[in-house]
Amino acid sequence: MVKYSFSLAGHRTSVALEAEFWTVLRRIAQRRGETLAALVAAVDAARQPHRPLASALRVTALLANQTGSFDTDQTDCTPT
Repeated sequence: MVKYSFSLAGHRTSVALEAEFWTVLRRIAQRRGETLAALVAAVDAARQPHRPLASALRVTALLANQTGSFDTDQTDCTPT
């Protein structure tokens, strides 16, 4: 597990994910032309209240890897 700290909505938080997920998330951020911190903030803002941030980030990475979509609005796992 690799832990990163971010400032989200004015609060510091840490997220621990497997290195492979961070690799995919960095790739998503790069393709969107933003920083990893900006991507994490976007996922945080779009996630459902019941979903932990780490889970939302994993789902974002998984969906991007499966579909090629880099849309953070898909983090709720609603079938499309």
